[in-house]
Amino acid sequence: MSLAAVVPVPMSTLGDAIVWLNDPLNYEGKTGVPYLTYEHLYISGFAVFFAALVALPLALVLGHLGRGGGFTVVVSNVSRAIPTLALLTIFASTAIGFGNRATIIALALFAIPALLTNAYVGVREVDPDVVEAARGMGMSGSAVLLRVELPLAVPLIAAGFRTASVQVVATATLAALVGGGGLGRIITDGFGQQDRPQILAGGFLVALLALAFSFGPVGHADRYLPAGQPEPADTP
Repeated sequence: MSLAAVVPVPMSTLGDAIVWLNDPLNYEGKTGVPYLTYEHLYISGFAVFFAALVALPLALVLGHLGRGGGFTVVVSNVSRAIPTLALLTIFASTAIGFGNRATIIALALFAIPALLTNAYVGVREVDPDVVEAARGMGMSGSAVLLRVELPLAVPLIAAGFRTASVQVVATATLAALVGGGGLGRIITDGFGQQDRPQILAGGFLVALLALAFSFGPVGHADRYLPAGQPEPADTP
C-alpha cells in the first residue's frame, strides 16, 4: 500500500495556496504580505536585540572570570523549559498586556539561552596560552577581554545570533494570537475562516523567512569573521 493511500495529499489545497501567493490583493495595505513581513522582522529584530543586551555582557564577564558555568546552564535550561505561549498568556494578565510588546519580551527571553551559552563557551575556549601571553604583555583584565578573548570568541557568538534569530523568526508567529502583527496573522486568519490554502501559504512564508535567516547572509555572517584562534608560531 502506498503512502499516498494512507495519507491523502490534498493537491488542490497546494494549488490554491499557490494561487493565494500569486494574488496581488494579498500584497496590498496593512494586511498584505510586505507589511506583515515588516512587522514580523520588527518583532524578531527587537527581541534578539534586547536578548543580546542582557545575554552578551553577562556571558562575556562570566567567561572572562571563568565562573558561572553552572549558572549559565541553569539559565539556559530554565529559559528553554518555559513555553513562549505560556509567557504570552501570563503577560496578558499583567500590565504588559497583549500585542507586539508582550511578544517582543517573551521572544527576548526565548532568545537568551542561545546567545548566553555561545558567548560564554566562546570566551572560555580561548587558548589559555594566548590569554597568558596577553597578560604577560601588561594588558589589564578588561583589555584582555576586549582585545583578545572577544575577537577570538566572535565566530561562536555569531553562531549564537544565527540560532537565536532562526528560532525567534519561526516563533514570532505567536504574536498574532495575542493581538500582535507579523506573518502569523495570515495563519490565524486562515484558521478563523477555515481557509486551508491561506494557512498553508502563511506557513510557507514563515518557513521561507526562517530559511533566509538560516542559510542567507545573516545566517552565515561567521564566514566573514575570523575562523578561530591563531596557531602558535614555531620557535627556532
